[in-house]
Amino acid sequence: MFKIKLNNMMFYSHIGYFPEEKQLGQKIAIDLTVTMKATVKRDDLNETVSYAHFYDLIQQYIQETRVDLIETVAFDLLQLIKDSNRDLIDHVKVNVRKLQLPIDGILDSAEIELEG
Repeated sequence: MFKIKLNNMMFYSHIGYFPEEKQLGQKIAIDLTVTMKATVKRDDLNETVSYAHFYDLIQQYIQETRVDLIETVAFDLLQLIKDSNRDLIDHVKVNVRKLQLPIDGILDSAEIELEG
């Protein structure tokens, strides 16, 4: 068993509850950890899943999505990644961070973490 991790992927999204968030958009950061069912025994990509494939799935989802909640984003991405190769993937953890918040206060981000 091993893990594939993609850390601090940055995207520009139109995800958010407020109309300004959907219209203007904002940066979000995503971390992904995928636990595989087996280890790679040979130098063969067919024994694993390309991390570039995971990145492409996430990028396409973010470009096409206009949901209100980052909770929805985390859930959808978890399912999308798991469904991409259930034969090889055992467990997925996704973290979604909103970096520009419509909050009158000082903080770096709001984050959702989901595992399954």
